[in-house]
Amino acid sequence: MKDFLEGSRAVAEVVALCRPGVISAYPITPQTHIVEELATMVSEGKLKSQFVNVESEHSAASVVLGAVATGVRSFTASSSQGLLLMAEVIFNIAGMRMPLVLTCANRAVSAPINIWNDQQDVMTIRDSGWILWFAEDVQEAADLHLMAYRVSEDHQIMLPVMVNMDGYILTHGLEVVDIPEQSLVDKFLPPYKPLYKLDTKNPLTLGFLAEPAYYMETRVSIQRSQNNALKLIPEVAADFKKIFGRDTGGLIQGYKLEDAEQVIVAMGSVIGTIKEAADELRKEGKKVGVLKVTTYRPFPAQAILDVLKNASEVAVIDKSISLGGFGPLYTDLAAIFQGKEKSPKVNGFVVGLGGRDIKISTIKEVVNKLSGKQTSCEFIEINEALLKQ
Repeated sequence: MKDFLEGSRAVAEVVALCRPGVISAYPITPQTHIVEELATMVSEGKLKSQFVNVESEHSAASVVLGAVATGVRSFTASSSQGLLLMAEVIFNIAGMRMPLVLTCANRAVSAPINIWNDQQDVMTIRDSGWILWFAEDVQEAADLHLMAYRVSEDHQIMLPVMVNMDGYILTHGLEVVDIPEQSLVDKFLPPYKPLYKLDTKNPLTLGFLAEPAYYMETRVSIQRSQNNALKLIPEVAADFKKIFGRDTGGLIQGYKLEDAEQVIVAMGSVIGTIKEAADELRKEGKKVGVLKVTTYRPFPAQAILDVLKNASEVAVIDKSISLGGFGPLYTDLAAIFQGKEKSPKVNGFVVGLGGRDIKISTIKEVVNKLSGKQTSCEFIEINEALLKQ
């Protein structure tokens, strides 16, 4: 059924169709509308679930960790400082191999206080072991939640999935969204059957003390499961397309890459603006293409190599920065070309921090800079006079 919905409500509608038994969250801008909508569904009897009100994001993450550990499909959401307050539990959830879905409404982190969008929050916990997805639009954000439960609960994976959607741009934006029928969701997503759970009849320990003789193997196990996800995600995406008729792309999606000499690589809602800029640049005679990275963890290195093999220049656009280093997406992408006989000129650009507008002119400036000196971390549209104050 198609409807004109706010992004947060569309996500809530789809999460409800996944039949989570426990939902817990603490309100923080701009993710609040998602869990507010789910709480309303529960209170009105439209969703059979237990909504647990808590005093902080750390507690919300702890509640859903406990719920999944007892074999119950669960959901939570957060943003910015809230996600960082969850950080201790975020690592525990992955380390204990708990399948869970979390929506991150991406927002800048303090200080100074900023409630607008960038992707710094998720990048701060990128190495926790979670599978990380980034949505381009509201429809994709909704669809990715269905896929997230399917991938997370697969017995080859057993890792949590975080679906990232740009705060305000997608969470509060209104789009026509196709909300699937419950029968189709049930066909795509079977009931959760845990590989293991806490049970008094069959006691076990989760998150035990691991000495040096054991701990490294736990990290290797997560790494191997992440690698398994690189194979599973395209399969789940293909099944999703077969049932619902939409292509999420799975790992990556290309736009006008067939003959592209210059390729812009990015994640999230900025992709829409980049596509428009590419269309205009094509009219100017420049062979520009776009590569959207949907799956950031596990990093789809081989898939990216395959589509960029003929490009001469690559612009990687990050909406986050590893301060003292480079943009995270740039760092990962540049690394995969090490040791290759043929590799494009890879440039890194940082844009849109703290919600600064990313316009078509911004993207054109990035493309114009490709022909200049190679750069690893260039900030676009910075007010130098302000920096001197």
